[in-house]
Amino acid sequence: MVQQRNAKKFVSRAACALALTLSLGACFLGTDNDAAEGIGFRQARFEEMKIIREYRAGSVEAMELDKKALASGSAGTYLASAQVLDRCESDLGPGTASVSKDERMRTYALSVQNYLKGGEVAKARENFDKFRAAFPNNDLYYADGSSFISTMEALLGRTEPWTFGEFANLNVNNSVKSEMRRVHYWKDK
Repeated sequence: MVQQRNAKKFVSRAACALALTLSLGACFLGTDNDAAEGIGFRQARFEEMKIIREYRAGSVEAMELDKKALASGSAGTYLASAQVLDRCESDLGPGTASVSKDERMRTYALSVQNYLKGGEVAKARENFDKFRAAFPNNDLYYADGSSFISTMEALLGRTEPWTFGEFANLNVNNSVKSEMRRVHYWKDK
């Protein structure tokens, strides 16, 4: 009886030892190349996360400048904000897939808007064209439901000349429509 208990203990301990050995052995079935690939993947992921952090830090800086520009009405601060956003995008380089499309669209749009507010119309047009090329068939909408694309096309002169009645069809803010009507009216005089 004592021998049976000892035999059962021996068998259960041997089974545990065998199971432990097999489970630990399974961890080391890969080759040295697999380990190197794992390290390479981690390093690439670390670099990708670094790019995202830098992009977002620049974006936060630009948003703060945008708030200051809004409060002060300073054209120079709007331009500084737009330049920071441009730098964020150019530093992103081939890692563009790392940052979400919506996030990039918003930063591009803000740079277009801030260049326009800062008086750099040519740079605003250039960034608007880049926005259209980078995000075809995509649009952003302001809080009032007006279209970013339609608004910028109207303000940057990227549309055909409009008649008075056609302004009603634009998906732009009412103040933009009013200003476009005013410009159109005085342009014909």
